[in-house]
Amino acid sequence: MKKIIFRCFIFFVLALGLLQFWRPARNESLVLSPADLTLQHPVPAPVLALLKRACYDCHSNHTTYPWYANIQPVSWWLTKHVNEGKQHLNFSVFGTYSAKRAGKKAEEIVDEVTHHNMPLPSYTWLHPEARLTPAEIKLLVDWATTLLDQSDAN
Repeated sequence: MKKIIFRCFIFFVLALGLLQFWRPARNESLVLSPADLTLQHPVPAPVLALLKRACYDCHSNHTTYPWYANIQPVSWWLTKHVNEGKQHLNFSVFGTYSAKRAGKKAEEIVDEVTHHNMPLPSYTWLHPEARLTPAEIKLLVDWATTLLDQSDAN
């Protein structure tokens, strides 16, 4: 019985080691796309700092990866998470959204932040700096409301 457990353990360690060679592509871009939110709409410096701190890792093409992103299968999970976040909202391509879609995304920002659905608890657990204070929530909501008004005007 001990021999079987030992062999299973060795197999598990080897399999985990081999998994380290299969790495998903990273979501790291060093340049702003022409459709980036900041190039299409006015974003005050405090709002931009807040977006970068609490939103950009999952909602832009500029993810800052933590050390544990180098470990498989954690990296696969993070990649899936980032890809899903970008499907919902991607600030790096915000300028490609129609006025109607941009307005809808601004509404979603207000709703998600107001109801404390974003940033996700699983994210803030490992990134406490991304937790939003009531003042920061108000700042984001006010900015997103302005963004919504701009999209309604178009």
